[in-house]
Amino acid sequence: MKRNRVIISGIGIVAPNGIGIEAFWDSVLAGRSGIGPITSFDASEFKSRIAGEVKDFEPTDFIEPELKPRRMARHTQLAYAATMLALKDAGLDMKDLQLPSPTPVMIGVSMNAMDVLERALYAVRDHGPDRAPPTTCATALPQAAANVIADRLGSCANATTVSSACPSGLDAIADAAAIIRSGEVELAIAGGTDAPVTPLAMACFTSAGLSSCRNNEPQKASRPFDLERDSGVVSEGACVFVLENLERAEARGAEAYLEISGYGKQRDSEFDRPASGLEDSMKLALANAGRTIHDVDYISAYGPGHPVLDAMEVATIKKVFGERARSVPISSIKGVTGNPLAAGGPFQLAACALMMRDQVIAPTANYEVPDPECDLDFVPNQPRKRQLDCVLINVRGLGGSASTMVVNRIQNE
Repeated sequence: MKRNRVIISGIGIVAPNGIGIEAFWDSVLAGRSGIGPITSFDASEFKSRIAGEVKDFEPTDFIEPELKPRRMARHTQLAYAATMLALKDAGLDMKDLQLPSPTPVMIGVSMNAMDVLERALYAVRDHGPDRAPPTTCATALPQAAANVIADRLGSCANATTVSSACPSGLDAIADAAAIIRSGEVELAIAGGTDAPVTPLAMACFTSAGLSSCRNNEPQKASRPFDLERDSGVVSEGACVFVLENLERAEARGAEAYLEISGYGKQRDSEFDRPASGLEDSMKLALANAGRTIHDVDYISAYGPGHPVLDAMEVATIKKVFGERARSVPISSIKGVTGNPLAAGGPFQLAACALMMRDQVIAPTANYEVPDPECDLDFVPNQPRKRQLDCVLINVRGLGGSASTMVVNRIQNE
């Protein structure tokens, strides 16, 4: 059976640190954080009052009025906007969009539309059951984002939602790549989106110790692998890609950012062995890509800035890579983006695509005080020129899920 090569031909980014490829990339290279005080609700009584919110985002700039963007959940708005940006970047004209049939739309979502659900709850609590917004049932569905995008693309599209905690977005991209690789489809739209910056969600994350309380220094609150990290920072965002069969992309003259060559996902196999799933996912991804640890030029770490989770990822990288772990550059972009849940893996993939384009490694922002438990090369604070041909991307999630993707620069056979 022929194994088609899968490439990324379009990227759409709506992130706390920038909307669009270049705004996002400039921020990542400069270590300029998109995290700040919460503005979408009054967080004055919260222990954690900071988050990564997408700034200056106007839904009507991307969404047609007839689709009633104001009724959409925030995560749907963000995903739709990212999709429009990705299609444009891939050279696909929405006014004359001729996509092959079928065209899968696969969107990863970690949480429900908490903004829609909370508004409905408050309406019922304050005004009675007859005041629940009638659009709640449709707009609060986790699959609303994929459905709206597929509806816009027309009858050629079908919609799938992937939900596997933080790996959801990367899993959706991998699922789309798999069916392109098999020859079932030629093109797919895939990515991740989440918008958890709401009162209930933030209260829950804070209670669980998953939201930093460094309120006086929001831009320095997310500190991957730094000794003084107290937790990650919750954020929102969306990142969507156009994936294609390499032959199709070349035939239409599209530029390819990178090739998706391998993937692995696995849950922790034992309760007392945290991150054992990540160990397996890295091994599976390398084997699936036909690569070894000696081929990897750079590791894009999950690195949320949590005291335990960062140390666990470092220990697992050491276990898989052995002595080579000390010579492979590693960085986390979450010092800039925060942790946007299902959009986190796609943000990492987008950053890796731009790293390969420019042959430079994005730094780990806010890495100031070395941690003896995290003693690898984390490319602190400044970008580094480096030849990048093969990159490994890690994502972990609540519940022990872990996913790893291997990507490489396009090389003609």
